[in-house]
Amino acid sequence: MTTTLLLLLTLVASTSSVAIIGILLTHQCCYERAIPLPFVVEMDDDVETRNPYATFMVDANGNDYSCVYTPEVAEEYIPKVDQIFESLQEVYDFYNNYAKMAGFGIRSHSQKKCKGSEDISRKEYARIAVLQVGQSTMYRISNFVKEHNHLLSLPEEVHQLRSHRKMSEAKKILSQQLGLVNIPPHKQFSILEVQAGGIQNIGCTKTDLYNYARDLRREYKGHDAKMLNDYFHGEQSKDDSFVFKMETDDDDRLAHCFWTDSKSRRAYKFYGDAVVFDTTYNTNRYGMIFAPLLGFKKAMPAGPPKIIITDQDPAIGNAISQVFPGSFHRYCIWHIMNKFSEKIGASVHQDSLSELKKCVWDSDTKEEFDARWIEVIDKGKLNNNEWFSSVYEMRSRWVPAYVKHVFSAGMSASSRAEGDHAFFKTYVSKDNTLMDFILRFNRGLAHQRHEELIANHVDVNQRPVFKIPMMMERQMAEIYTHRIFKKFQLQLWLSWGCVLQVTIDNDNVCVYKATERRKDGSLKVREVTYKVVDKVACSCKKFEFEGILCRHILAYMKWKQIEYLPDQYILKRWTRTTSSDLVVEGHGKYICDFGDDSLLMRQTILSKIVAELIDGALVSKEACKLLEENFESMRKKIKFVVDSSTNVRGSEENVTVDSCGGCDGNIITNTAEGHETDQNVVHCHPQQLNDPLPVRAKGCGKRLKGGKEKAMAKKGRQCSICKQVGHNKQKCPTLNSQ
Repeated sequence: MTTTLLLLLTLVASTSSVAIIGILLTHQCCYERAIPLPFVVEMDDDVETRNPYATFMVDANGNDYSCVYTPEVAEEYIPKVDQIFESLQEVYDFYNNYAKMAGFGIRSHSQKKCKGSEDISRKEYARIAVLQVGQSTMYRISNFVKEHNHLLSLPEEVHQLRSHRKMSEAKKILSQQLGLVNIPPHKQFSILEVQAGGIQNIGCTKTDLYNYARDLRREYKGHDAKMLNDYFHGEQSKDDSFVFKMETDDDDRLAHCFWTDSKSRRAYKFYGDAVVFDTTYNTNRYGMIFAPLLGFKKAMPAGPPKIIITDQDPAIGNAISQVFPGSFHRYCIWHIMNKFSEKIGASVHQDSLSELKKCVWDSDTKEEFDARWIEVIDKGKLNNNEWFSSVYEMRSRWVPAYVKHVFSAGMSASSRAEGDHAFFKTYVSKDNTLMDFILRFNRGLAHQRHEELIANHVDVNQRPVFKIPMMMERQMAEIYTHRIFKKFQLQLWLSWGCVLQVTIDNDNVCVYKATERRKDGSLKVREVTYKVVDKVACSCKKFEFEGILCRHILAYMKWKQIEYLPDQYILKRWTRTTSSDLVVEGHGKYICDFGDDSLLMRQTILSKIVAELIDGALVSKEACKLLEENFESMRKKIKFVVDSSTNVRGSEENVTVDSCGGCDGNIITNTAEGHETDQNVVHCHPQQLNDPLPVRAKGCGKRLKGGKEKAMAKKGRQCSICKQVGHNKQKCPTLNSQ
């Protein structure tokens, strides 16, 4: 608690006399500095002294009765009696600018309205009063008091006064843009400080930035879902191939939402044969689950995916079996194998864990896996472990030997989706409204697509380094993308280390044994089979699983002196020209890439032009003055154009009639379903769409730690010198004794 002090303010009037000139009631925290502000004090003995500090006399209410303060301001900025202004706003702006130079803030004291009208005939601001000029909108100054009976703020403090604290429209837009990249208000304030050349020049405080962010959230409250629906309709008006669907509950609250644009739909056509589905949390203020996925049955132009990779959630499994009965459902192998060390137990952990991993990854056939699994389980005495029994029963959905015959673009885990989660979470947060989330997500998606453009540029303009004197290497360098070619080149290089031996050779089939030596010195044997139908297959199933030929088949082709890779072994999805193909919807409409003509795009173009003008003018004061004058002239013209267009648009909206008659039922959607069902179905904006209630979804809490992780946390960190627990190498007794 601050302490209230009773202070006697004294002034040494002569060498032998001291005069009490004031009594001050204040808080201790306020009496910590002296303010240099000279004024004249009259003493009883007629001695006039000019004190270099702000010493003053006040009563118990803090009112000053001893001194008069007259601000020193340039003459052209000082209000004058009978000065005419075009409007009250012009009066306020002029007087507030004067107050800022003088060191005080203003506020509206009182006003008087005309009888029978809302027009204001008289208004007072602090030390000034204005009267209406006749029946016009103009006003003149009727009274102005220049002197003040209180201390005036210093120039470096005046920006803290309320009337001089204002977030301009430019600062509001900048704050929103910085918020889109997850820059918090306190860091935004630092950016504004550098931009303005000092805190006192910003024009607002850090609190104002926080308050503006709060006000934005309040504006969205109750209208968030409706604004999202309007935004989707706006996107669809610009992009004919944009598809969205919104579902509500019985209380007309948003329950589910799906959207996809033309670029995503085209991508699904080319790469939708393998889908990874995984959800993430804490991306919006309502706790709604975010699930980035590559396909949606009714919206995508291609058929169902060949494979869908998810975790072991039974609800997801049931949904996939009903919606995509022809798709292979694979479980994420990482989620399963990550639990091995926890489920095995500490007693047999070191002996069995590595054997189980080898069993899973090194088994080429189902029979080989089954035999090795049973052997490891028996050796580790894990026959009665229910968890291992359960994962063995579902081995056909996660073990590579059982699932690698199905193409999955080389993915065996949902880590790709989790990587996307980590990427998008740098753009979104749990405090986002739905509209905030959409805008930030679109920005992250734009960055991701820009990386694709960079990769395309590399494919077109860069040539890889060739390592092998084979025509096949040069052939595929021109066909594959840069990333896929590196994978193919590695297999082609490793094929020189494979030794082939014929085991079966007849009129129908030829079987070869491909032997290679691993890094640990062990030998691994694969079986390459050639049939009369001109098809080569390998027991490793790399081509079936990833779409790139393995080193064993390439060794066979080299042995057969095949110089160029046949077309049946080149997957279209891995080539450079894949995304340039035409994509047609079910009803014959082409899906084309959409060029953004949004508000942000226009703002970006204009910002670039203005920035170039400013950079060019900064080197000359005359150029800066010229640019400032032209900007002021343009401001008035732009205001006139905007006001005119707003009035025209408002009159058009007043005569518009909604012919849809509202939406029937609880589903609010666009014409996406109409593509497949009824082309004549008309969907419209909902009459009522409420914001979703915040929910706590399954799995959205803190991450649960496994047994192994808990045990390690309990034991503490291990010393790297003596391998003991409880200290680090800096405090190791073995090292200290040496």
